[in-house]
Amino acid sequence: MSVSDTLANDNHVVLDCCGGLSNLDYSKVDMSLLGEVVRHVDVSDPRFCVAVLAVLFNPFFWNVVARWEHRTRGLSRLFRSPSLACYCLGVLIILLNVYRSHSMAVVMKAQPRWELLDRVEVFYAGAVLMAAGGLLVLTSFLSLGFTGTFLGDYFGILMDEPVTGFPFSLTENPMYWGSSATYLGLALIGASPVGLVLTAVVFLSYAVAIAFEGPFTQQIYRERSQRCKHK
Repeated sequence: MSVSDTLANDNHVVLDCCGGLSNLDYSKVDMSLLGEVVRHVDVSDPRFCVAVLAVLFNPFFWNVVARWEHRTRGLSRLFRSPSLACYCLGVLIILLNVYRSHSMAVVMKAQPRWELLDRVEVFYAGAVLMAAGGLLVLTSFLSLGFTGTFLGDYFGILMDEPVTGFPFSLTENPMYWGSSATYLGLALIGASPVGLVLTAVVFLSYAVAIAFEGPFTQQIYRERSQRCKHK
């Protein structure tokens, strides 16, 4: 008999930490700040819709294309080289990310600023976030190299060993979180509520991408280890 069974038989009530999420009274959560942010965002603006689509499309695109390449080697055959194919996909991803950043900047400039964020201390906090995010992105790229950054694993260009130094000693996905921090910093510098909303969309899109990429990449390296054992 388990401990929980014993407690149940003793008519004790077993609660999760803090009583469990089901015991929280969400009616008492202050949603006024979130409501204030939404009030300053015009979701019917076509430029906002374009920016959201750009944010969502990018990770979807590179995951679909990279998995197709891993399954069929279609790009490698087309370019007659997995390295060249990876470089071409990487350049396309960069261009898509430039367009995403441009579309976000356009809608942030077009929609109103928020007086609550229009402060010197918020501006400097945004600058720090942009600097920290840029550092994470740059050092991640330098640690992985071009093919390591742009899905070389899916093209059969595998690294000899995992990268564990900075910034990977801080977080497993510094490129994604650094990019998110950069967009958040830009939104704070611009005192832009729509920038905050778009940053949240970026964060969520990256979280979904990581959930798909992480296990698949681990599978690729497991397959290599199994092949090496059979040799």
